[in-house]
Amino acid sequence: MRQFSPYVLLVLLLSCSQEEICLDADLVLTNSKIYTADIENNIAESVAIKDNFIIFVGSDEEAKSYKCNAKVMNLSNAFIYPGFIDSHVHLKATGYRELSLNLQGSKSLKEMLTSVQIHANGLEAGEWVIGRGWIEKKWPEGRFPTIGELDQISTDKPIVLERADGHAVIVNSYALTLADINKETKDPFGGKINRDKEGNPNGVLVDKASLLVENLIPKKTYKQEKQALEAGLEVNARMGWTQVHDAGSPLKDFEILKTIEAEDKLPIRVHLYVENTKDAQTFLDIGPFLDNQYWLTSRGIKLVADGAIGSRGAVFFRKYEDYDTEGLLILKKEDTMPTLITALKKGLQIETHAIGDLGNKIVLDWYEEAFQAIENQDRLINIPRWRIEHSQNIRPEDQIRFRDLEVIASMQPSHAIGDLHFAHKRLGYERLSNAYPWRNLLDLGVVIAGGSDAPVEIGDPRIEFKAAISRKDLDGFHDVGWHLEQAVTREEALKMFTIWGSYAVFEEDIKGSIEVGKLADFTIFSKDIMVIPEEEIMTAEVVNTIVGGKVVYSK
Repeated sequence: MRQFSPYVLLVLLLSCSQEEICLDADLVLTNSKIYTADIENNIAESVAIKDNFIIFVGSDEEAKSYKCNAKVMNLSNAFIYPGFIDSHVHLKATGYRELSLNLQGSKSLKEMLTSVQIHANGLEAGEWVIGRGWIEKKWPEGRFPTIGELDQISTDKPIVLERADGHAVIVNSYALTLADINKETKDPFGGKINRDKEGNPNGVLVDKASLLVENLIPKKTYKQEKQALEAGLEVNARMGWTQVHDAGSPLKDFEILKTIEAEDKLPIRVHLYVENTKDAQTFLDIGPFLDNQYWLTSRGIKLVADGAIGSRGAVFFRKYEDYDTEGLLILKKEDTMPTLITALKKGLQIETHAIGDLGNKIVLDWYEEAFQAIENQDRLINIPRWRIEHSQNIRPEDQIRFRDLEVIASMQPSHAIGDLHFAHKRLGYERLSNAYPWRNLLDLGVVIAGGSDAPVEIGDPRIEFKAAISRKDLDGFHDVGWHLEQAVTREEALKMFTIWGSYAVFEEDIKGSIEVGKLADFTIFSKDIMVIPEEEIMTAEVVNTIVGGKVVYSK
């Protein structure tokens, strides 16, 4: 038998047609336009997956060798993107939105009150009427519901209706009575009991004042909380998200998610931030939960510095234009600094909700003080990648500090297109020049991690993408002085919801772009959102959500 040298065998092998070579793969996505979001923004046609990882990215011709024994998905009428990441979501609350009285989308105050009335009619006396998601900004009435209107619905059932931003509730008189809130009740730290001209509570409880009533609501059972988390996971997979950053939850939610994962019911990846309760101290003691498969991770703590603009709780240097308040600072420095310094020592991440210009400045001050304290002890080795959630109103000098301190701006574009309907009334046009400054921050080199803040907002990545590139609402409206120049490019918007979201949780080396060696996470739309007109983006449908090479949602 004739013997060939290894060199000759290699030449013979290379001379074979590509069709004669069969390379091992589990799944091949082919005949598509693939936006890789890599450093060069390359575009490909096919991608091959093996054991949850990407093993090939390139042309359809080059991909032929991977199709021999693999499942092949021909996506000629679809467009592939790296798996979209929602960098700020409230997972369980999103699930409860699906399972309970959802007031989101009510077109008028009258419609909202009608929904509450119908729901209340189905309950027994003494049962709690709980609803969430109302927002007055587009209602023809243009105002909050009143305590009198809720009293007309029921005087023997406590009613608690949470505004969409999660920073204010309106309650009826029966709920106030149960909580013993009256004219003499003092505002708690970090909260405000709104009052009428005579000083009587008017039913609106802002930020921590809402806890006076909410702490009386019967606690959910384990089964209900598990159902809510499962519903939240399902709706996010359906929306096209492949990972969510859960912005502040108790440790018990992490344990429930571990159970869901063990039952093989975890469709998307979850990075959970522990809420700033007693759980935070426990977390500081035991340290992060890291998952080498990147399905379920927790390595950070969520703090809340102020409230929201809509409920006038975000804290500003000067008062609101339409109310006698500067907002509310919810955190105390003496309580917060030990948490920040311990987190740095333990290698834990901090994310802090801050919306007002003073709120952002204070959080940056505290971050800087913590960094300096640790640097002076020679213990701060790596960039901690601390975040400020929302980062909505930032003075120019503090925008620069985001860069200098290497703080991540975790921002939700949908807030800008929602707030544009009323922010000028709250803040005046002058302060809007510092509102939602995406362009400024990117030009400074600040990393922006894009999210939705669902269920405060819908939680649809198409809405977030469209808002980021247009700063206009879904009807194409934008207010005078809304600074359209702060919009971002489509390439930047894509990175906000992919690679920069991965960077925000230390995972940019393993996901966030479509490259060989990274996890096989993809969001597939029916239209090319990178080129179609802005007004068509909402017509693009999610065709598939793929996580770890597994189809977790199919249209």
